[in-house]
Amino acid sequence: LSSPSLQITFYEDRGFQGRHYECSSDHANLQPYVGRCNSIRVDSGCWMLYEQPNFSGCQYFLRRGDYPDYQQWMGLSDSIRSCRLI
Repeated sequence: LSSPSLQITFYEDRGFQGRHYECSSDHANLQPYVGRCNSIRVDSGCWMLYEQPNFSGCQYFLRRGDYPDYQQWMGLSDSIRSCRLI
């Protein structure tokens, strides 16, 4: 019995628009893949997001769901540079 893959998708623009990057594991530096982050879709799992690379800076905890703009996860800016599955 295989478990569903855990996944989070980062979008550069609000409303799940623009360039996007699908991630299914811890990532220490998202900057090469997505320059800014204005919306997020969490398909499964719980994730901790960080404003800086290497899991540093302000942290945001996201559960499964749709976040059409960064205010939805109480973000102060469109900067998400690393993420960790928790």
